[in-house]
Amino acid sequence: MSTEKDKKEKVRLDKYLWSIRVFKTRSQATDAIDKGRVKLKGENVKASRAVVVGDIYEARTEHKNWTLRVTQILETRKAYAEAILYYEDLTPVEELERVRQVAATFQTGKRLSKIGRPTKKNRRDLGEFLD
Repeated sequence: MSTEKDKKEKVRLDKYLWSIRVFKTRSQATDAIDKGRVKLKGENVKASRAVVVGDIYEARTEHKNWTLRVTQILETRKAYAEAILYYEDLTPVEELERVRQVAATFQTGKRLSKIGRPTKKNRRDLGEFLD
């Protein structure tokens, strides 16, 4: 006979990965699991698998290859500062360094200050110079 406490202890893997903010949406988590991008001990898992404290998962996202140890069960999505308390990030240092390098070279599309188009003052000065 299962009790209410037992039900709260069981959380689907896709829901857990979404709630700790590895994936932006639960459907993205489910798709990644179905495509074999999430593994437990090198083996593919199902999205409906119940998460157990102590499990170590390898998850490949668009930007990072995660290695996570479950420290607590989290059923609902929380703020990042709270969510990081529910897992231990075991991602190798080389991967973290690669992510930092990629992030440093990422172009946001925003111009740097005082570089690019002339300011209003620059246009006035140029107009006075040409006149």
